[in-house]
Amino acid sequence: MRYPAVLDPSKVGMYPALAKSGGGYVWDEVLEYRVWCHPERGATDLDQGNDYYFPFASYEEALAFSDATAGAEKPIALVLQREFIDESEPGVFVHVVRERVAEWAVSFLSRPRRDHRTIPDFFSPPAPSNRLEIIRGLAPRGDA
Repeated sequence: MRYPAVLDPSKVGMYPALAKSGGGYVWDEVLEYRVWCHPERGATDLDQGNDYYFPFASYEEALAFSDATAGAEKPIALVLQREFIDESEPGVFVHVVRERVAEWAVSFLSRPRRDHRTIPDFFSPPAPSNRLEIIRGLAPRGDA
């Protein structure tokens, strides 16, 4: 899979280290790719034993660094969600309209980017019984 380009390469490395972890089901933009390093797993100790990360403008750069660095995780994506779907209880979905930044497994980027129909289709009465098919791009679209 070819992973998406970041929104603004000049801002890579400017985002806060702390972010939400996963969730939200949809993504709007990739802000950067990150490789977290762990001294307890063999990474060079650059921060008094604390974990740290390196940001990258492309998945390919991040993967090459990860593969060549002891104690490094595989790359993750820092994504921007302008709107998202919250599931604070299993099977209870809520449409949230506010921006948030989250770290995601890059495999989640195989889902189509959120568009103007994604969330309305997810919540529509004729949605498939497995609504996640909409998020995965496997269900018919409302404007199709």
